[in-house]
Amino acid sequence: MIFKRLIVFFFSISIFAQTTDEKTFEKLNNSKIWQLRMKDRGTKNWQSNWFLDGLHAEVKNSTKGMSFSTGTVERDDAYHAVLWTKGSFKGDLKIEYNFTRTDEKTIWAIILYLQATGIGIPPYDSDISKWNQLRETPAMKTYFNYMKAFHLSYASFENTNTDQNKDYVRLRQYPVKPGENFNTSTEIPNAFFETGLFKTGKTYKITIIKTAKTIYFKVTGKNISKLFSWDISQQPELDEGRIGLRHMFSRSAIYKDFSIYTKK
Repeated sequence: MIFKRLIVFFFSISIFAQTTDEKTFEKLNNSKIWQLRMKDRGTKNWQSNWFLDGLHAEVKNSTKGMSFSTGTVERDDAYHAVLWTKGSFKGDLKIEYNFTRTDEKTIWAIILYLQATGIGIPPYDSDISKWNQLRETPAMKTYFNYMKAFHLSYASFENTNTDQNKDYVRLRQYPVKPGENFNTSTEIPNAFFETGLFKTGKTYKITIIKTAKTIYFKVTGKNISKLFSWDISQQPELDEGRIGLRHMFSRSAIYKDFSIYTKK
C-alpha cells in the first residue's frame, strides 16, 4: 500500500511539473517581449543568411525550403557539415522553424547549436568566422574542445542503433572540461528517448526558447506535440553567439520559415 501511494505521489509531482512547464513556456512563447532579428523562408539563396562548414555538404533552396544534406559517406569527418547564421544573437532567444527529415537513418545525430563562440584562445577567436578554415573538415572534437555553445541533439540515434523508434533528444554544453571527455562532462540532464517524433517525410514545427535559467524545446506535428526542458541555471553562462545547424555524416533534412527573436 505504501509503495502504491509513493508511485501515485511521484506520478502526481511529474504531471504537476509538466503542467507548470507548459504554462511557463506558453506565457513566454506568446509574450510581446520578442523582436524578430532574422527570418529565412528557405526558398531563396541560403548564403544571404548562412555560411557553411564542410566541403562536401549540399545546400539547395526550393519552394519546399532549404534542403541540407551531408551526402552518403559515413565515418569520414569530412562529411559532417554545419550551417551557421551570419548574425550573432545576444540574450534570451526564441527560435522557430519547420523541420522535415529526409533521410531514413537509424544512426548519427542532427544538432542545433545555440549561441556558439570560440573559446577565445588563439587561433580559436570568439568570432568563429575568423577560423572557418580550421573547420573545413568539421570533426566533432574541433567544436566541443574549442567552442562555447549549447548543443541540442534531436532526430538523433546512437551510433550502433538499428531501430527507427529509438531516437533521442539531448542537451549538452561545450567546451569539454579539462581532464574529462565529451561523454562525461558535456551532458545536461535529462535526455529523452523514443519520443515518437521526427518521422521521415513528416513536417514538425520546432520552437526553442532560451532564458538564463531554462532551455525549452517544443515539437509539434500532426496529432502529436511534446515539450522538453532543461535547467541551465547552474551552467556556465552563454549569452551571445551564432546559431548552427549540424548534420553528422549521411543525415539530411529540409528547413523552412526559420526565425530568430531576441528580447526587446
